[in-house]
Amino acid sequence: MTVRFLLNSEVRSVILIFPVFVCFLPGAFSSGTVTLTSIQIFKTHEWLSAKPTIYFQCQGENKTILPDVTEAHHIYVFKGEESWQPLTELADKKCKRCGLYEKDIIKADAIFDEWELCPSDFMAPDGNYVHSKDKEFNATFLCSQCVETDKVVAGKGINVVWVIMISVLVSVASILGAVAAYKYWRRKKREHDQARFLKLFDEGDDIEDEIGIGDMI
Repeated sequence: MTVRFLLNSEVRSVILIFPVFVCFLPGAFSSGTVTLTSIQIFKTHEWLSAKPTIYFQCQGENKTILPDVTEAHHIYVFKGEESWQPLTELADKKCKRCGLYEKDIIKADAIFDEWELCPSDFMAPDGNYVHSKDKEFNATFLCSQCVETDKVVAGKGINVVWVIMISVLVSVASILGAVAAYKYWRRKKREHDQARFLKLFDEGDDIEDEIGIGDMI
């Protein structure tokens, strides 16, 4: 009974190990703050306003107006500390549908460009990502946490793989050891039972000889 319980407990331990380690698999991603480093627009779309109102917006989020961006062909550089920064945050390695727009007084706001902004875009060593649209604009975004988190997750991912492999090997070895011990115990038990049976049979012959039953038969 002890060996059987040990065998069953080893099987249960392997079943319980996998959900625990799956939680630590690569893919965990903390929030990454996205800021605007520089931008240059090549034209404006609003004719009735002397100074255009340019803004950045991701789907489902508030508009981030870029108050300094008012002239075409001028390169605007930012420190990432401006009052209107950051532009957005990326989390869980999910992309966001974002865009650069110009406010229009009469009709729908003009679209410089709309695209999928993803954490994987910021794979440069400095965490920068350049996005441009022909004849519209050129902009550089920064998300240092995105590239740092990706490197950390990659390093942890390698370690987790090794931990999982070692744990699985140890669990398999434990199960095989338990199975071998159980088979050894069963074999010894059979040998012991056979020895007892033969001993009882021999003792029965000795008793018959003592009382002379064997001679009578």
